[in-house]
Amino acid sequence: MNQAVSGKGPVLLVDHHDLEFLPRGGPPGAAFVARAISNEISPNIGIGFARWEGAEVAWTLLYDEVIFVIEGCFELNANGELYRVKPGQLLWIPEGTELVYGGHALFGYVVHPGDWKQRHGLA
Repeated sequence: MNQAVSGKGPVLLVDHHDLEFLPRGGPPGAAFVARAISNEISPNIGIGFARWEGAEVAWTLLYDEVIFVIEGCFELNANGELYRVKPGQLLWIPEGTELVYGGHALFGYVVHPGDWKQRHGLA
């Protein structure tokens, strides 16, 4: 991660190769998530990368989320619809959505608020 101090705070350059991806699902398949911007840097938004390798992970969002696909095909099952998201596409998913993440993809995500775990008593 490279930093340059400018204006109100540092500008950060984050390479997903430098992050620690932690398991978040599977088997079958596997899912890994790496937080790129911590709450210490910004409690307003959480940013990271994820790698999905065929795992299906059910979740109800406790935040608004944007997912943007870098490689592969990410799948999201929500509200009775299956979304297949390819490179150059993104999803916006509102808080409270019940969903299942799936597919085979490297993608980035942004969540708001970034400190959602603390707000919901999970940290």
